[in-house]
Amino acid sequence: MLGRLSWAAIPFNVPVVMIAAGSVGFVIFCVLALVTVKGWWPYLWREWITSVDHKRIGVMYIILALLMLVRGFSDAMLMRSQLALAAGHASGYLPPEHYDQIFSAHGTIMIFFVAMPFVVGLMNFVLPLQLGVRDVAFPVLNSVSFWLTAAGVLLVNVSLVVGEFARTGWLAYPPLSEIAYSPGVGVDYYLWSLQISGMGTLLSGINLLTTILKLRAPGMGYRQMPIFCWTALASNLLIVAAFPILTATFAMLLLDRYCGFHFFTNKLGGNPMMYVNLIWSWGHPEVYILILPAFGVFSEVVATFSGKPLFGRRSMVMATMVICVLSFIVWLHHFFTMGAGANVNAFFGIATMIIAVPTGVKIFNWLFTLYGGRIRFTTPVYWALGFMVTFIVGGMTGVLMAIPPADFVLHNSLFLIAHFHNVIIGGVVFGVMAGITYWFPKAFGFTLNERLGKAVFWCWFFGFYLAFMPLYVLGLMGATRRMQHYSNTHWQPLMLLALAGALLILLGIALTGVQLAVSIRQRERNRDVTGDPWNGRTLEWSTPSPPPAWNFANLPQVNGADAFWTMKQQHATAQERNAKRTYETIEVPRNNPTGFFLAFFAVLLGFSLIWRIWWGAGLGLLGAIVVCLIQAWRTDREVEVPAEKIAAFDRLHGLKEGVV
Repeated sequence: MLGRLSWAAIPFNVPVVMIAAGSVGFVIFCVLALVTVKGWWPYLWREWITSVDHKRIGVMYIILALLMLVRGFSDAMLMRSQLALAAGHASGYLPPEHYDQIFSAHGTIMIFFVAMPFVVGLMNFVLPLQLGVRDVAFPVLNSVSFWLTAAGVLLVNVSLVVGEFARTGWLAYPPLSEIAYSPGVGVDYYLWSLQISGMGTLLSGINLLTTILKLRAPGMGYRQMPIFCWTALASNLLIVAAFPILTATFAMLLLDRYCGFHFFTNKLGGNPMMYVNLIWSWGHPEVYILILPAFGVFSEVVATFSGKPLFGRRSMVMATMVICVLSFIVWLHHFFTMGAGANVNAFFGIATMIIAVPTGVKIFNWLFTLYGGRIRFTTPVYWALGFMVTFIVGGMTGVLMAIPPADFVLHNSLFLIAHFHNVIIGGVVFGVMAGITYWFPKAFGFTLNERLGKAVFWCWFFGFYLAFMPLYVLGLMGATRRMQHYSNTHWQPLMLLALAGALLILLGIALTGVQLAVSIRQRERNRDVTGDPWNGRTLEWSTPSPPPAWNFANLPQVNGADAFWTMKQQHATAQERNAKRTYETIEVPRNNPTGFFLAFFAVLLGFSLIWRIWWGAGLGLLGAIVVCLIQAWRTDREVEVPAEKIAAFDRLHGLKEGVV
């Protein structure tokens, strides 16, 4: 009745797992008890769980990413401490089979459930506000996308306690991931969690792409769009083009494992290298799906805090779209050692070097924007400057590895690990942290503590260099990735240095929590009453902080780039802008629980398929179909907000003149 599920699936004999699971379970129990005692369930259900407001959904994405950052970084600390100890005759404290699960879970969580929710969350929150519209194109679909991502997160974390996770690495290369070599449920957890969350990401990409292409404020053509919207456009084009490849690839591997097919096996016509080509046809565009919105964040931050329009705006847009196109013709540099031949390797090596050119254009544009500006060294600017330094280092090592003979030496070494983290931490994480700090007052109505924000930056900045520069050296010395133990004791001092860097990053993560707590306590002192705390240039800063459900009482008329900056330069005060408004009844989307219930049945479906509980899988599929049918026949999809309520809100919360 329960398929392969039994009490043996729970690792009672592994203390590390049981202690971690018990601690997480205790925290969850305490949170649920607090919510119940305080009577917060109706509020959470009404305002968050069933909300289809793009701003709420964006915030929930970022909260989910922060929680999974803690989970993923705990895996990183386990790996770094194991490698600091496991030198020579010492074996450390993690057995090889557990260590394999840890590094597989770390990569999977950090890319799919930290970086992606961070980026999608920022795009969700910011795009409609910058475009001057009231919501995304498909609000209910937006909620479904988030809850499917959350369903994937839940399945990954269940594998910590019930069963095991994949021991294959974060991309699950066959033949190791085939049923012959991974007969357990670990690879199934990996595949089903990513299939479910990947569907959510694809739906989100379609939604945001439609929003950018079809829902812009009057007068806002493509040339008037903010740079963040352009980078989001490129990112979502890549999502729509690349994620179907991932879904199809995983579907073929699932058919291999469940139905005895031979897409990627070693026999009967299977080809494991076809999987590697397909997964990296998704994987390299994925890098740009993550980094392009971060580029957009830095463009907004640099222009705002230098008090100047972005230098070379047209070239910045062209560079963004060139990266978008070229990102699909460089995937083979991930496996030059496949043996495709010198001509193939040369083509992809040259293409990889060419894609560095538009990125260099962006760096120079940001530097020239800063040059001659009246720079305010706020926390977002710290992240932007730290990014420029760090990303240049990562880019140079990437160009080095684009040379096939060099890659033959460095492939599968810790040099590669250092390079990858160099661009992901220095680019994506720094960009997301800059974006969160920059748009936090717009989301919550008060700014974050600057002093603690800068302390968080320095912990991440120095922690990164301390943790990963030694890995470049170790890679050149011959240290390989995915190793649980090493015999060369000369490597241990550098491993200890890397552990010290990881501890410094851990301090930065802890300080982020402290910063949030202190900022909440001091929120009245740091209240944003103007809606424009940074003297911003784009339309989101023309709304109150936080914006109402309808975003704009009147859709703004756009006459050029940096639309809100233009309004302010016309010397119209906030009161005058408010006085010119006429109010009409606005329809906003009604709360909808479809996403939440779909996620519930998706988890049931995924968990049942993992453990071969066929009746549970049927029930999950049937439940999902019923939820979709109920949504399809719903007619009460909007609620009207009367003009009097909108006018009263503007009188109470309307923009007040700040220091410009």
